[in-house]
Amino acid sequence: MQRIAMLGSGFIGRFYADSIQGLRSQDKVISVYSRSEKNAKKFADDYGCKYWTTNLEEAVANPEVDIVCISLPNNLHETAVDLCCKYRKAVITTKPLGRNAVEAKRMLEAVEKAGIFNGYLEDLVYTPKSLKAIESVKNGAIGRVLWTKSRETHPGPHSDWFWDIEQAGGGCILDLGCHCVELNRSYIGKDIKPVEAMCWADTQVKPIDAEDHAIALIKYENGAIGQFEVSWTFRGGLDLRDEVMGSEGTIWINSFLRTGFEMFTSGKGGNYVAEKAESNSGWLFPVGDELNELGYNHMFFDMFSSIEKGIPPKETFYDGYVVNSILDACYRSAKSKLWEPVNLEVWRGREGVSKDSHLVEYDADNYLVKEEVTHYGAKKVILKSKATGKIVERVLD
Repeated sequence: MQRIAMLGSGFIGRFYADSIQGLRSQDKVISVYSRSEKNAKKFADDYGCKYWTTNLEEAVANPEVDIVCISLPNNLHETAVDLCCKYRKAVITTKPLGRNAVEAKRMLEAVEKAGIFNGYLEDLVYTPKSLKAIESVKNGAIGRVLWTKSRETHPGPHSDWFWDIEQAGGGCILDLGCHCVELNRSYIGKDIKPVEAMCWADTQVKPIDAEDHAIALIKYENGAIGQFEVSWTFRGGLDLRDEVMGSEGTIWINSFLRTGFEMFTSGKGGNYVAEKAESNSGWLFPVGDELNELGYNHMFFDMFSSIEKGIPPKETFYDGYVVNSILDACYRSAKSKLWEPVNLEVWRGREGVSKDSHLVEYDADNYLVKEEVTHYGAKKVILKSKATGKIVERVLD
């Protein structure tokens, strides 16, 4: 059994608590910290917490707490992590790890120096669809991964601090791009080094200082390309989609907006439908088990099981640091309008991975470009001569 101190009583803290206390039927949020006394008391009542406090250090230092779960605004992550190091408490934190790679690196170094368990709560790599797709890719189902694309768009976050660039550290790139980047890394291979990024970002709709819409490309050392599309301006709900293209196949995933569950309602008696849903009437797309579909259950199972086994979880602070480093390059590119290098002062993956050979031999004299059966039944191959480079078509008997 894990006894958890929840730092933060808002939207994500409640999502986390719902999953934690409903998953293994043995873990318990025993304490909650909130900057608001009213919110702390309400959270404690709702989840049966033994303790509540408006003092951050008191929450972390509680001797009955085994693990601290950070669900605070981005600018408070480092302070909370430092307290976990001070009191030698296992720590798991919501995404992104830091407002930038400098903060993330400090937190990574702090937890490793303290020797405490650290987990990065990147829920979208734990969704059932993502887990199965990632495993299929690792088993070679689609061959060599060439291109990945991840999209997360919605009308904007729930809390005021997200819209404040000082507290949040950025806009939709930091808020949503962190999900997309880690999904792309999971398909391409987290041991493959990201080398440079190109990003367009703008503030198109919201009266804020940060970006509300962005598109980026990230090049990896082995020749793969990762792409993300993120927006706080999308109307229609929460749109989560991923595509993975390989040399031998393709994966398409739609995680939220089109779930296979469609409902029409006049709205009478309706209330909550799904996260970021914009209406409770008309044609709606509910989610059967939101906690599970968003990956929370599998994520906390991995975190708590890893603690008990004495091993690192699938997602650690190191992963959060790499993500922040990639996003920093995206922000620099959005300003410079150029490809910007991904600066990784700490890299623990493979080095010098060249682009895998893409040439498939057809015979001693030719490389295979394509083989197909036409609509009129002819079988043919398109070949490239090794000697001359000439492209030829050959119809087979």
